[in-house]
Amino acid sequence: MNKYLLPGASVLFLGGFLISWVTHGTGVVVNDPERNISIPETLTVPLQVQAAYNNDTMFFRYRWPSDRAGIFHDVLVYQDGEWKRRGNAVPGSNPDGLHEDRVAMMLDDGSVPEFGRYGGYITVGAGLEGLTNEAPEEVTKYLPATRNRLGAWDDVAPEDVQARLRAAGYFLDLWHWRGGRSNPLGYSDDQNVGIERAGDGGRSSYGTNWNKDLSQPNVMFNPEVVGFAALRWDDIMAGNVTQDQVYALTPDVTVPFDPDHAWQNGDVIPRRTLRQPEGSRADISAPGKGRWADGYWDVTLARALDTGAPEDDKILRDLGMYDVGFAIHRDATGGRWHYVSLPQSLGLGRDADITAERFTGNRPQWGNNWSEVTLFYPGQVTWPLLNSKAHAGAEGIAEGVPVRYRHSPEQLTNYGIEIEFNDEIRRQWLLTLLAGVVFIAGFGVALNRSATSNKGA
Repeated sequence: MNKYLLPGASVLFLGGFLISWVTHGTGVVVNDPERNISIPETLTVPLQVQAAYNNDTMFFRYRWPSDRAGIFHDVLVYQDGEWKRRGNAVPGSNPDGLHEDRVAMMLDDGSVPEFGRYGGYITVGAGLEGLTNEAPEEVTKYLPATRNRLGAWDDVAPEDVQARLRAAGYFLDLWHWRGGRSNPLGYSDDQNVGIERAGDGGRSSYGTNWNKDLSQPNVMFNPEVVGFAALRWDDIMAGNVTQDQVYALTPDVTVPFDPDHAWQNGDVIPRRTLRQPEGSRADISAPGKGRWADGYWDVTLARALDTGAPEDDKILRDLGMYDVGFAIHRDATGGRWHYVSLPQSLGLGRDADITAERFTGNRPQWGNNWSEVTLFYPGQVTWPLLNSKAHAGAEGIAEGVPVRYRHSPEQLTNYGIEIEFNDEIRRQWLLTLLAGVVFIAGFGVALNRSATSNKGA
């Protein structure tokens, strides 16, 4: 029996060594669209910001890199007698490279104090659409106090409480520029985040170009105005359709859809119609329209300092201090697959992370004095998680310690990925631990038997 102990121990030793070797460094970060997991290749992106204001108007200018101009949201492609949708949102990047680029800014006047310390994290409640554990019904961003219990996405505070919260300014102003659904008209979507992410009062700049009953578009391009009834799929894929030509269904270039037109395979009609926005939702303009050139977007937005709608917008004042947070979508991404910033301070004529310079005249004369902001992929880090025992920094949040005092954007994006793969990381850790135990046990037995054999000899 003893003569088999040394060979057996040696096999145990070598087996443990082999397990340790094979499992070490293999990684667990693997995209899984079925679980809404898709990690971008680039984890941080630089954003440049400028701000200026005159007696009545606030201006922001944004600049960020994007390999290709995302000017389409989604489209309808004609194929063998049917119109099929392409470019819809998926986990990560759309495989066709279609889905509009966007820049968004959340703005607060101090009425949501957690925002100035933790930024957009406070809007990421449990159950949000796009999370691995998304709710059975659509849930968008919302603020914590709009729910009776932290993490209970469906336990909404009563309507009278919601009304009092809104009157007290407990909402975030959301400036949301869209490369396909607002920019061609020279607008940004004016939205807000409170009980949900919603549009301000009025009408948005876009509608849906689809007749469900007839399974066909509602409108098409007017050949008498633009010279064609549809774009071509091959031209879009080759990047030949640019901002310098007609590509969006604005009211001045459309006519009712003609099913008897000689449609060809590969004809493309945008799935979104554009229209003049109305009411409070039309408060933010994009003067000059956003332009993409040489791998960068350059977007300027403008809005009245006082829109007259204090329950839709944050009213801005000379020498005021505010909190802002930024996000961009690029690389044909939608939903939660964006890059976000830590909260930044904004001072109108006062020193801050971003200082808005006061000027006279109608338009600011932008120079090269940019504020540099690092955006990062946030993963699936929710506000309930950050306040739970699973987060080592929960005590710091309870004490009100701002996130920027503890973490850099690079650290936060790594943490976000760790959370997305928490189960896989734990399983890999346990496997590595087991391999290490087997390795040590095998080595110890083999060494002990070898020593005993030599002693007996």
